[in-house]
Amino acid sequence: MPSIITHAVVPLIVGAAMGRRHISARLLIMGAVLAALPDADVISFKLGIAYTDTWGHRGAAHSIAFALAISCLASVFYKSLHTSLGRCISFLFLAAVSHPLLDACTDGGLGVALFWPFSELRWFMPFRPIEVSPIGLTRFLSQRGWAVLQSEILWVWLPTLGLAAVLLAGRWIWPAKYSSGKN
Repeated sequence: MPSIITHAVVPLIVGAAMGRRHISARLLIMGAVLAALPDADVISFKLGIAYTDTWGHRGAAHSIAFALAISCLASVFYKSLHTSLGRCISFLFLAAVSHPLLDACTDGGLGVALFWPFSELRWFMPFRPIEVSPIGLTRFLSQRGWAVLQSEILWVWLPTLGLAAVLLAGRWIWPAKYSSGKN
């Protein structure tokens, strides 16, 4: 898995590039939380749930269905997030589903149960350049953690910044499209 920092960085960068008119600060923060949330399943290790079980690490909580469910659940608060329901669900779903997609690009682990509940098969992307992050703060604050962070900067942060540059350019080239209309 990429680090929890990198999972949160993706929606933060993309949402910030879209602008506060489209993605409020509250929605941005909620997106970062939902992008990191699937890794709460590491508690399964403490509960005696096996990694390979449905509710083990990278299981059901790393599925499209889970991303959709938590984004819909969080969207109940769309008004307090200062956005429309459609924009809220869309942004939060993309933020949440980015997590298992990034995990599927790592070079370790057992893959992700992306299509749960229809299939418990765990899979990886064909291209897996991201070094898998160690679990736990002390392990992350090591030479290995530094190598992981460098991998994440190269394979996640820089491409996400590139996407943000395209979004910013679009806002500059077509300002009327990005500044008109309501949320």
